Amino acid sequence: MDRFPYPSTGLNQLDAMLTRLQYGDNVVWQVDDIEHYKQLVVPYVQRAIGEHRKMVYVRFAQHAPLLEPQPGLTIIELDADTGFEMFSTQVHNIIAEQGKGAFYVFDSLSDLLTSWATDLMVGNFFMVTCPYLYELDTIAYFTLLRDYHTYQTIARIRGTTQLMLDVYYLEGALYIHPLKVWNRHSPTMFLPHRDEDGQLTPVTNSVDAARLFSYISDKARTRVRRKLDYWDRLFLRTEELLSEPPTSEKYREAAGKLCRLMLGRDERMLNLAEAHFSLRDLLDIKARLIGTGYIGGKAVGMLLARKILQEDTSFDWRGRLEKHDSFYIGSDIFHSYIVQNGLWKLRVEQKTPEGYFSKAEPLAQGLLKGKFPADIREQFQEMIEYFGQSPIIIRSSSLLEDSFGNAFAGKYESLFLVNQGDPEDRYERFEEAVRIIYASTMSEDALTYRKQRGLDQVDEQMALLVQRVSGTHHAPYFFPDVAGVGVSYNTFVWNQSLDPQAGMLRMVAGLGTRAVDRSDDDYPRLMALDQPLLRPQSNPDDIRQFSQHSMDVLNVQENKMETIGIRQYLARNPEWDIRLLATEDEEAAKRMKQLGMESQPLWIMTFDRLLTETDFVPLMRRLLESLERIYDYPVDIEFTLNFSEDVPPQLNLLQCRPLQTRGLGARIEIPGTLASERILFHTEGSFMGGSISQPIDRIIFVEPSAYLQLSEQGKHDIARLIGKINRQFCNRKVDTTLLMGPGRWGTSTPSLGVPVRFSEISQMSILCEISYPGGNLMPELSYGSHFFQDLVEEKIFYVALFCEKANTVFHKERLQNYENLLWHLPEAQKYKDVVFVYDVPDHALMLMADVLTQKLVCFFKA
Repeated sequence: MDRFPYPSTGLNQLDAMLTRLQYGDNVVWQVDDIEHYKQLVVPYVQRAIGEHRKMVYVRFAQHAPLLEPQPGLTIIELDADTGFEMFSTQVHNIIAEQGKGAFYVFDSLSDLLTSWATDLMVGNFFMVTCPYLYELDTIAYFTLLRDYHTYQTIARIRGTTQLMLDVYYLEGALYIHPLKVWNRHSPTMFLPHRDEDGQLTPVTNSVDAARLFSYISDKARTRVRRKLDYWDRLFLRTEELLSEPPTSEKYREAAGKLCRLMLGRDERMLNLAEAHFSLRDLLDIKARLIGTGYIGGKAVGMLLARKILQEDTSFDWRGRLEKHDSFYIGSDIFHSYIVQNGLWKLRVEQKTPEGYFSKAEPLAQGLLKGKFPADIREQFQEMIEYFGQSPIIIRSSSLLEDSFGNAFAGKYESLFLVNQGDPEDRYERFEEAVRIIYASTMSEDALTYRKQRGLDQVDEQMALLVQRVSGTHHAPYFFPDVAGVGVSYNTFVWNQSLDPQAGMLRMVAGLGTRAVDRSDDDYPRLMALDQPLLRPQSNPDDIRQFSQHSMDVLNVQENKMETIGIRQYLARNPEWDIRLLATEDEEAAKRMKQLGMESQPLWIMTFDRLLTETDFVPLMRRLLESLERIYDYPVDIEFTLNFSEDVPPQLNLLQCRPLQTRGLGARIEIPGTLASERILFHTEGSFMGGSISQPIDRIIFVEPSAYLQLSEQGKHDIARLIGKINRQFCNRKVDTTLLMGPGRWGTSTPSLGVPVRFSEISQMSILCEISYPGGNLMPELSYGSHFFQDLVEEKIFYVALFCEKANTVFHKERLQNYENLLWHLPEAQKYKDVVFVYDVPDHALMLMADVLTQKLVCFFKA
């Protein structure tokens, strides 16, 4: 039992006035000057140390230290600039480590505004910290500078803390006025008390009361600023600097501060932003910002790329760029949503090594069921009213997304809303989409990606980018004429004559989903910008097969996104002018005629006339070159293109991020004379990842014919089994694993390939897709897609084996020389004829590929 009957403020008269402190008390002092707080802290600490209490000073502010190092005092220094989540988690961990009954002093909470710039997050910090301190029977001192915070923030803190007291100095005398003392009462407790020679006397006579309250009233005249958040006051001060010369120190300092408060922490991106965004640009961003905090990497990349093009004096982009119409939902709303829905404790548990995956699902479920506060709902509603019934897309734009080194391609959700129906229905659909994107931060793919890249403990905040969908109404559908992705550096050079520096595009008609994702039954148009008509496929049958046959659209009548066949759509809607995008299939028309069948023209989506009869190719090449030059780094973009009769085709730049590339690698001399029996497989072209020479330690092989015979559930079981093998047997840091299987890895349609998630193949070094024409299983060279971006970032080499082609050989029977190690997983034995795991001892198998000659061979050493 504690030797002391009760905790103390260190001032006996103050203890008496409050009828003593109680274990669990959080004490918040409102002061005019930090020195006034210090005068209350010192006796409290001295008493605690004298009583051999565990005394902890949490130091984080820029003001002078409240306490100097001394025996019995533990000083822990933190950096609030690491952000709300990291800082709050560190404080939580400190409290957990110190355990029950510890005493605390915290620096001024008002100082957190210097780092976080918004009262909202100060209130959130107190709301997650105070209850945990109470739970562990601690005593904790906090302070706020009076009239420095909004009424809402003070109300949240008052509603959470156990004690809140005002401190005044009037004519040299100290006054303490308790505003809240939870679970205690006395007849004079809530009167102001004056310090008279160490005695705290309640102010009961009218003369003293009038003088004190007159002083308080005079102070209140300055409180008009308290109605505004620090965030709003900051931007009001910034508007006053618009008349300053852009080169002035005040102007540049203000621009730099706003960049760091709204745009993120990636230094290279911040340097670019500060070099190109004016104060007017930053204030325009703030005008479209809902809530506070960062707008996230995706929004920053889009805005920065557009600004770079606007500043390009060598070309007038104004007549060619469609104006963006976007709003930004600040990252602070994400953390506030977690705090205000009682999910913070679960969030902290999920950040621990043992809870990283196990707590993710319950946290995701909580995120899907939460509610937004009334003020945020009102701002959401105003935005929905602004867009009316125009289709919109809500895109993830997290703090770490689209930065140098971390693309997070496809890791978080982005959702189209057709946005039809009555206002209430449209609002509910929007709010539900926000919840889904928030919950996607807890997906296994996203968590695995962060963990593999050492980002599992880094502050990740989810902002959102809300954009009007670019496109045209083609009743009953809405879609852009062209959408796609572009890269300024093309590592997939399928011909020796191609220049990687020229870049390439991956294009589709309709929504860009079929360009950024691997289409299960379709092929986007791949186009090298230096030779746009040079295809990976050469003969007409290949061009017909490896072309786009379906497109994604928004059905305005049905209020949903759907996929439609292009030929079927054209048969019903011939008014869509497709001549720039498609070439008439003369061979098919000839066959139809021979069969006596009359039909409308049949088209192949080649995009050839767009590439040869318009300035689209030089325009895209100029765009990518301009962005790469300013970024000083290869870039990856998403875009749409819309046609109109009275203006040139309008380009909408939707996204821009640094492109992670491996380069071509050093030239590899492929052995010219290998005995046939030494070759496992060889091919020409159809690989990505540069030139390599790599010994192989393990092969995982999914037998195509056996896979095809499985039920759909069985095919999904194979995907989960690959994931288990990936986790238990593979480690790219110590060995090289070659994963081989039929059709498309990562497809959502099991009949077209193995439906793995990327997290289930994350430890593979080489990924091989094998064609199996008898079962319609075909690889897809998905250069430019999110799947490809994952391969590049994780440095996974890719090869496709089109076994029906003359230049491709695969001797799968030579794998039978090794033992199938699947027996190590007894529960997987029913699939021992489908999945084979082979260890290759002594680096007996080599994979060699040379980009310049476009040759690849996997062979056994002599």
